[in-house]
Amino acid sequence: MSFSALYPSLRDRVVLVTGGATGIGACLVENFAAQGARVGFIDIDVNAGLALAERLAGSAHAPLFLETDLTDIAALDRAVAQVRERFGPIRVLLNNAANDRRHTIQETTSDAWDASVAVNLKHQFFAARAVCEGMREAGGGSIVNFGSMSWMAKQAGLPVYETCKAAVQGLTRSLARELGPANIRVNTLVPGWVMTDKQLRLWVDDAGRAEIARNQCINQPLQPEHIAAMALFLAADDSAMCTAQDFIVDGGWV
Repeated sequence: MSFSALYPSLRDRVVLVTGGATGIGACLVENFAAQGARVGFIDIDVNAGLALAERLAGSAHAPLFLETDLTDIAALDRAVAQVRERFGPIRVLLNNAANDRRHTIQETTSDAWDASVAVNLKHQFFAARAVCEGMREAGGGSIVNFGSMSWMAKQAGLPVYETCKAAVQGLTRSLARELGPANIRVNTLVPGWVMTDKQLRLWVDDAGRAEIARNQCINQPLQPEHIAAMALFLAADDSAMCTAQDFIVDGGWV
C-alpha cells in the first residue's frame, strides 16, 4: 500500500525516527525517505536496522541507522548528535519506539514498571529535549509523540504500557506550550491496532479479528502505511498551525 501525497517541505528535511527498524517505525523511515528527507533512525535490532538501511540506500538521501538503546539516555543523546553531525539540525522527531508486551498487575515488579516506563515514555521526553535547541536555531520543527488508543478503549493486560501512553498526551501538551514560541509544534499520533508483523505473529488470532470487526467503524485492517500518512502530514509545513493535539488513526475504534 502506498499513498500519493507529496510534501515539498519535507524534501531535504532532517528527520529522526526512534524504533525505526521494524513495524510502524520501518514504515516511517521508508515513507520519509521517499519524500526526499534526510532520515536517521535508531533501534536495538541491528540486523533489521542494517537491512532496512541497505534496502533504502538508493533513496535521494540514504538513511542513517544507529544501533541505540534509547533507555540509555546518554546513548540517545549521542545518537541525536550523530544524526545532526551527518545531516544537520533535526527538524522532525518521530518518537515512535515502544514495547507493548502483555503483562498483569500481579506480575509487575518495581523493576518491570521502571523498565516499561523507560521504553514507553521516558525516552520521548529526553529525545525531545535533545533536538529542541537545534529546532529553535533552525526556525522551528515538528515533534510527533506516539500514543495508543489502548488506554482509551480500557483494554486489559497492559496496565503499565497504557499508563505510559496516557501520559504521552500530557507530555505533548506541556511541550507544545513550552516550545511553541520557537515555532516548534508538538502533537500526539494515536494509532489503533496496527497490523504489523509483530502483532500478526503474536496476538492477531480469530478472536482478535472478531474484536477488530466489532470495534472499528471501518472493518478493514489498519496498516503501518495509514500511520505513516498521518505522520507525514504532521511533520510537513502543511500542518503549520496544528500543535498540542491528538490525531487518532484507528478505523473509528474510540
